[in-house]
Amino acid sequence: MKGSRPLPASKLAGLPALRNWLEPRILGAIIVATGSLWAFIEIAEAVIENETRGIDTAILLALRSPGHPAEPLGPAWLQEMIRDITALGSPVVLSFVVVVTVIVLILSAKRRSALFVAVATGGGAVLSSTLKHFFNRPRPELVPHSMAIFSPSFPSGHALLAAVVYFTLAALLARLLPTWRLKLIVLIVAAILTAAVGVSRVYLGVHWPSDVLGGWAAGAAWALGCWLLAERLKLGKEERA
Repeated sequence: MKGSRPLPASKLAGLPALRNWLEPRILGAIIVATGSLWAFIEIAEAVIENETRGIDTAILLALRSPGHPAEPLGPAWLQEMIRDITALGSPVVLSFVVVVTVIVLILSAKRRSALFVAVATGGGAVLSSTLKHFFNRPRPELVPHSMAIFSPSFPSGHALLAAVVYFTLAALLARLLPTWRLKLIVLIVAAILTAAVGVSRVYLGVHWPSDVLGGWAAGAAWALGCWLLAERLKLGKEERA
C-alpha cells in the first residue's frame, strides 16, 4: 500500500511473544487466575467484616447430628475415610509428593521442570503461612474438632496447598500427554482431589467453609500464576538430554 511504512524491527521481534500470550489456553489461564484472585479478595473482605458467620455456622451444623455437635453425620467408617482424605492435603503428604517429583525430574535431566515444581510449591507454602498469620482468624469453636490444630483458620492451608501442589503437578503432566482429552482428565483429577481435601476440613470441624473457599481461590491463583510465569520463561520446557 502506497505510503505505508514497514514495522520497526523491535516491534516485529515482539510479535511472536504477543501471539503466545493471545493463545486460548494462555488467555484462559489469565482469566481464571484473575478471577480466583478476585474471589479470594472478596472472601477475605467478607471474613474481615464477619459477613460469612451465618452461612459458615449453618453449613457446619448441617454436617453434625442434630442436637449433638460432637457427632459428624454418617457412620464411623465414613469419618475414618474423611480423615484419610484430609491427609491428602497435609504438609507431610504433600511434601513427600513434591520431594519425590523433584528428585525424579532431576534424575531425568529435567532440572528446569524440577525448579518450577520446587518454586511453585515452596512459594505456595510461604503464601499459606503468611496469609494465615496476617488474618489470624480463630478456628471454629462451634463444634468439637475431630483433629488436632496448630495454626490460624483463614485460609485453609490444606485447601490452598492441595490446589497448589495438585494443579502444579497436573500442569506438568499435561505437557507430556498427547491429546487434550487426556490433559483434561488429569486436570479434573487434580480438581477432585483439591475439592475433596477442602470438604473434608469442614466435615471434621477444623475449618469454616469460607476458610476452604479462600484456600481454593488463593491456591488456584498462585498455581496458575506460577504456570503462566513458567510458560513465559520456558522453565517448564523439556530440556534436551
